[in-house]
Amino acid sequence: MWILVIIAGIFEVGWATGLKYASTPLEWSLTVVGIIVSFTLLIRAATVLPTSTVYAIFVALGTVGTIFVDILIFQAPFNMAMLFFIFLLLVGVLGLKLVTGDKKIERGH
Repeated sequence: MWILVIIAGIFEVGWATGLKYASTPLEWSLTVVGIIVSFTLLIRAATVLPTSTVYAIFVALGTVGTIFVDILIFQAPFNMAMLFFIFLLLVGVLGLKLVTGDKKIERGH
């Protein structure tokens, strides 16, 4: 199920970038599709995995991915402070993943 979170994060990068740069009906349509796919996968993963960890990883992947797209494709400025905080974000998310585990919660009917 973690692969769904990774794919959802990739689609999040796409729609977040689309929100900033889309200007044609096709680009806006792809942005909407990205939102739908991203959140559908996120919801599906959160039904099985720890929701707080899933969401934290999803947001971190989207944040880091969007920053890198801005830097690599759109030549956004980059500095060492950004690198430090990206690293800090990733350490925090990985730490959260390590301490939460994959315990399933049985739901009563």
